[in-house]
Amino acid sequence: MTTNTQPRIVIIGGGTGLPVLLRGLKKYDVDITAIVTVADDGGSSGRLRDEMQIPPPGDIRNVLAALSDVEPLVEEMFQHRFKTSNELSGHSLGNLILAAMTSITGNFSHAVQEMSRVLNVRGKVLPAANRSVILNAEMEDGSVVSGESKIPFSGKKIKRVFLNPNNVQPLPETLLEIRQADLIVIGPGSLYTSILPNLLVKKLGQAVCEAKAKKVYICNLMTQAGETLNYTASDHVKAIYDHMDCAFIDMILINNEEIPPEIELRYKEELARPVQFDFQVLNELGISVVQKKIANLEGNVIRHDTRKVAEILYSLLPK
Repeated sequence: MTTNTQPRIVIIGGGTGLPVLLRGLKKYDVDITAIVTVADDGGSSGRLRDEMQIPPPGDIRNVLAALSDVEPLVEEMFQHRFKTSNELSGHSLGNLILAAMTSITGNFSHAVQEMSRVLNVRGKVLPAANRSVILNAEMEDGSVVSGESKIPFSGKKIKRVFLNPNNVQPLPETLLEIRQADLIVIGPGSLYTSILPNLLVKKLGQAVCEAKAKKVYICNLMTQAGETLNYTASDHVKAIYDHMDCAFIDMILINNEEIPPEIELRYKEELARPVQFDFQVLNELGISVVQKKIANLEGNVIRHDTRKVAEILYSLLPK
């Protein structure tokens, strides 16, 4: 373990899965670093990105809120989304504050650091790169779809994703945190639009491959139409490996709880179904499989149970 008195966890992802996980982890005595994608181009984030030429703030905002230690009203205000008929419509206050802070400091990562102090964030929040990137997908028919928000709706199967520019650099602090980590967690999150955009930042992905820490992949609970239709657990892993120059995952965390039929039926309408776990193939890939009941089934939707997943990850840390 590092000389730091707290064990170090680096979590790489984006979308809705990352904040869910972080809310549970921040209750433990650990040093958390969240590395967050900057490929989002939809909604409020996309508008600010295009109008102000800054990285999209939405995923960063959600992670800051998840790790914040402020009064609930302050967090609610930060996450507030305007519903008006003017230019504010659809923007969240936190996105606007991050955009304003970037304008003031002249640097997006500095803006994130300043907001981390304001929100009393437990841990570090680092953008995968200090500039926005465009995520592109090459489909199996050879066509290319440009833009993270458009990829899932192409109606075609993804062959690979790639970034423009392809030489985007990570922050030096990000590489340091990866090298010093005791545990590196990949996911949960959309495979092609939340996970891979981070790892495709070349030096970042290379640092993950070379890191001495144990690497854990938290597999999604459900497949996603437009991204991972009919994917098994090993299909998720193989897609990551196909985009990298190494096979680096030591362990995969999967849910072994039966999904209630009524929830399965609801997701079936979205062309999504529970991810099938092909243990033999995972074993052939040299990956240890951890099976636990890690699903939260409240509200007729399925999410990772933040408390249970955090408990498992904490148990994997060197003591």
